[in-house]
Amino acid sequence: MDRPTVAVTTGDPAGIGPEVVVAAYPDLLADARPVVVGDADILRRAADIVGSDREILAVDRVADVPAERGADAAVPVIDLDDVDSDTLAHGEVREEYGAASLASVERAAELAVAGDVDAIATAPINKQATRLAGSEHAGHTGLLADYTDAETYAMMLVEDDLRVTHVSTHVPLVEACERVTAAAVRDAIGVTVEGLRDLGIPDPTVAVAGLNPHASDGGLLGTVEGSEIRPAVEDAREAGIDVYGPESPDTVFAQAAGGAADCVVAMYHDQGHIPIKMLGFASDDAVSGVNVTVGLPIVRTSVDHGTAFDIAGEGVASPVSLIDAVELAARIARNRAERTADSGSDTGRETPDPETDP
Repeated sequence: MDRPTVAVTTGDPAGIGPEVVVAAYPDLLADARPVVVGDADILRRAADIVGSDREILAVDRVADVPAERGADAAVPVIDLDDVDSDTLAHGEVREEYGAASLASVERAAELAVAGDVDAIATAPINKQATRLAGSEHAGHTGLLADYTDAETYAMMLVEDDLRVTHVSTHVPLVEACERVTAAAVRDAIGVTVEGLRDLGIPDPTVAVAGLNPHASDGGLLGTVEGSEIRPAVEDAREAGIDVYGPESPDTVFAQAAGGAADCVVAMYHDQGHIPIKMLGFASDDAVSGVNVTVGLPIVRTSVDHGTAFDIAGEGVASPVSLIDAVELAARIARNRAERTADSGSDTGRETPDPETDP
């Protein structure tokens, strides 16, 4: 699997997704054989916006994607033809744009489940627009988990040497605290290990953050560390996982970035996102970072930024995060293929210990 085939969705047509997809060429061709899923006319409009004369080539099937990888290679797109490019309104939340976003993700997932592509990489969607279009999910993660019948999954953010997974993401903070249970933390540790192995780390070390300041300071600042998080860590350790915690949230991320752990399990959305975005957004280059959904039977990565409605249509959005997302998707696909070949039917998922995982 020299260059895995990666389906690249265009995200919300009113956002920067189509622009960064076109701007990412020819860099996307270095590690993958990409095929875009979206509206071809929207991509042609995006090409005009970013000043690219690259051909947008509509194809019916993945098999029709050219093998060309030169500097002038066309952008192959499975054309869903579901957006009026003449009336496209950048920066606006509309039901039709949400429907187009969902259609591209569902088509890419269909291709991945069927084995027509080796992975998918997604451009950003607008959650308000997808809700208007009828989606009950807060974003890609739940949608793809539902589509693939995955029961245990998590969001992993990757920024250089720091990786973070989450026990919960897009829920109110009060609810996020309620979701910190021993079972949920244990599940997050398990899929984190699986995701790290997909990244090529065979024997990972995982750090687990506390929920309360100073990880409750021995019970002075809360009880959830002792009642829920620590039992989950001990259970995972008994199952053979190299894991420690709960650690103070104000120091554990810096420790992991310095090499103490391969990933940190955060308890809620902002606890994990803030350190990642501090690194990615403070870069001298452009917003980087990649979002990986771990625990799915298919490979899915995504950019670590939003639709950026404020700059959509201006041709200034950076494709760096998308380039990184496609490269990482290709790497995970290769790693999974190698692990499967080495171990027969083994998918790389954590093997339960019958004494600790009834």
